[in-house]
Amino acid sequence: MQYYHNPRCTKSRQGLAYLEEKGLKPEVILYQKEPLSPMDIESILEKLDLEARDLIRDKEKIWKEEFADKELDEDELILLMIEHPQLMERPILVNGEKAAIGRPTENLDSAL
Repeated sequence: MQYYHNPRCTKSRQGLAYLEEKGLKPEVILYQKEPLSPMDIESILEKLDLEARDLIRDKEKIWKEEFADKELDEDELILLMIEHPQLMERPILVNGEKAAIGRPTENLDSAL
């Protein structure tokens, strides 16, 4: 079980506490410090059953200022999330072939 975590994010901290309250200890991946590979993101997207665009945080300043008006394909969006990891939605729990975005926190249950 992997938990893609940003400790500066309230929702991400809440999600980790939620899992710990259930007695779970996922492997915490600090994806903003440990860059993900394209294959990592593709695997997460497949398990979430989402397109790359659905994983982009479009309220982030860098998205609005530099990318919102661009036509980007799937591969370009994946590379963008690697280059600017703050653009990736968080938190994400991956458990085997299941995954969930923890917004709201209870969504994490669908990957347990």
